[in-house]
Amino acid sequence: MDATFNAPLPPRPSSAQTGLLIASSLVSETFVPSLAPRSSLDQGIITGLSVGSHYLVAVAAQDLLSDVAHQLIDSTFLRGAGWLDDAQRVRFLEGVVDLCAVPIGCAVGLLFDHHPDEPPLRAVARFGGYRFALSGAAGATLLGGRAVLTSVDQRVGAHGALARFPLSIPLGGAVAYSLERRRSERALPASPELRALSSTSRLTSGAIAAAIIASLTGVAAADTALTHHLGDALDHRLPGSQRLWRMAARTASLAGLGAVMVTVWDRAMQRIEAATQTEEVLLPGVDPADFTRPTVSGSTGSLVPWETLGREGRRHVLSQLPTTPRDIVTEDLQIPDFSIETVVGQPAVAEPVQVYVGLDSAPTARDRVNLALAEMARLGAFDRSLLVLISPTGTGYVNYVALAALQYLTRGDVATVTMQYSKRPSPLSLAKVPAAREQNRLLWMEILIRLRAIPESRRPRVVLFGESLGAHTSQDVFLNWGTIGPSALGIDRALWIGTPYTSGWMHEVTSSGRLDVDPESVTVVNDFGELEDLGPERRAMLRYVMVSHDNDGVTKLGLDLAVRRPRWLDAEARAGRPAPPPSDPRIPVSPRGTPPWMSWRPVTTFFQTLIDMKNAQQPGYYRAWAHDYRADLPRFISEVFDLPASLELMDRLDAALPAREKLRETLIADAHRRREAAQHV
Repeated sequence: MDATFNAPLPPRPSSAQTGLLIASSLVSETFVPSLAPRSSLDQGIITGLSVGSHYLVAVAAQDLLSDVAHQLIDSTFLRGAGWLDDAQRVRFLEGVVDLCAVPIGCAVGLLFDHHPDEPPLRAVARFGGYRFALSGAAGATLLGGRAVLTSVDQRVGAHGALARFPLSIPLGGAVAYSLERRRSERALPASPELRALSSTSRLTSGAIAAAIIASLTGVAAADTALTHHLGDALDHRLPGSQRLWRMAARTASLAGLGAVMVTVWDRAMQRIEAATQTEEVLLPGVDPADFTRPTVSGSTGSLVPWETLGREGRRHVLSQLPTTPRDIVTEDLQIPDFSIETVVGQPAVAEPVQVYVGLDSAPTARDRVNLALAEMARLGAFDRSLLVLISPTGTGYVNYVALAALQYLTRGDVATVTMQYSKRPSPLSLAKVPAAREQNRLLWMEILIRLRAIPESRRPRVVLFGESLGAHTSQDVFLNWGTIGPSALGIDRALWIGTPYTSGWMHEVTSSGRLDVDPESVTVVNDFGELEDLGPERRAMLRYVMVSHDNDGVTKLGLDLAVRRPRWLDAEARAGRPAPPPSDPRIPVSPRGTPPWMSWRPVTTFFQTLIDMKNAQQPGYYRAWAHDYRADLPRFISEVFDLPASLELMDRLDAALPAREKLRETLIADAHRRREAAQHV
């Protein structure tokens, strides 16, 4: 027995080796297609961030398991074990703890089994349980593998060469290969769509991922070295333990890194916001003051100065439809006639009103609300039959197709009111949601008060429109009110497109069992055909409609995606039928249902969907695809806002709106080219 236990011990696998085994085992899953095609750079980012995250989680779990083993070294059970020396006792306990972590971690995971509407802490507990089990299994496997190699090394007289062989990556590669083979056997037959999603170069992506991991590793190593040197220097010069001063050095290092990041972030945001104030000439040779109609903000006599509207506000008011045919000739081209009378084929009922208050139009939210109310009264917004409350995206953008469709379908008898709450793109404006919510709530309640003073026979119908972060900021007004909220504020109907997954109200009204939610009044659909499939009776009861494309990453990405399977990846979400053909076959429609090749993978699916969200917002031609909802809007606005339109009028809109969008994009591109040319002179 002494000979057995006094044999040379195998080298103890470190936490880093366990992390390498787990991370390398999961590399292949990062290449599985998701919602949208991605470039080699995108794939490299996904692989690098996913593998790095798996590695860090595994190392942390293995470190905790090792700490538990060290706490048990002096336990009563082993204290008097003379057949084990200190090193053998440590190794024995580490193996036992790793093996015990497997059933205990799995039991925790099963105890906190997945439920659709579970609290986040439950998902984190389940994720932690399974990760401890995985780390324990990997650690025990490496320990066993080391023992086998050490035994073989002794038998063949390799003098430790075999015992030192790194097992982590070869074992991880073998596991990854096995998992890839299993996935390939279950894979669907290749299709053009799937090939497009999988068209990245693995070699290029792997190189990018390696560069990302190496960069993060280098930063971590530099931070560790700096912390140790600074801690040791403080320990030599000041009283206290070395551990204390190393902790102080680590805190100072993290604080310094945080300060640098905050400074860089603030400067980047300042540059982004400054760019939104740039004056751009969309119509060369045409004075905007002459082009704007008297019923829009920023025009002659407006209470909202033109220069405070910002770039998106100026574009917004310039997009108003003329009521009668009007020739506009610029230095470069003649603007086609998109007037209400020409496109609709009937005279306009009224001049459409567009109230827009920029973030710089007044110093505080209350001042901006008061300014908006005064501008609404001055422009006659309360005299129109339809009043549309619009919450814009982060930059202040309002969908031009939605605005034009409203003005065409009402023949000008519509007023819109929009208040800007940020100058940054939506992903960078998430911190602005609370301020936007309170600003919207104040404005809409003040509007409700004024509407009550108007006789019911002359009172306009009030509807709500929001896109992307604008959908989130407008829905947040009704948070914890369910579907009672919009009705309580006098909002007759609402249409939201591309609602971000982070919207709490969206989850409230789509979950079951809430007393303040009327499930018959609200729905989420992918396309207009899906709305039609609900049938005339259900459609007549609908008041609040969310259009969220099934391949739109913006509507799918949430932090909880890293630790729990979302409802949109449940089995019922995969049962979607192919979307019906569009009215114009040249316009692609968003596919229905979750792609059959997608399945949830902890951590990895989060980073895949993060890249899908980025790619969903890339500009493209007029379509109903990913985060682009323009081609969906005319029919949804007609249906949801109860603005009936003939098939002939819809055909006219299907022709006019894409042409108008193409003209707008041409004018903006020309303005950018002129500005860049002027900067290089």
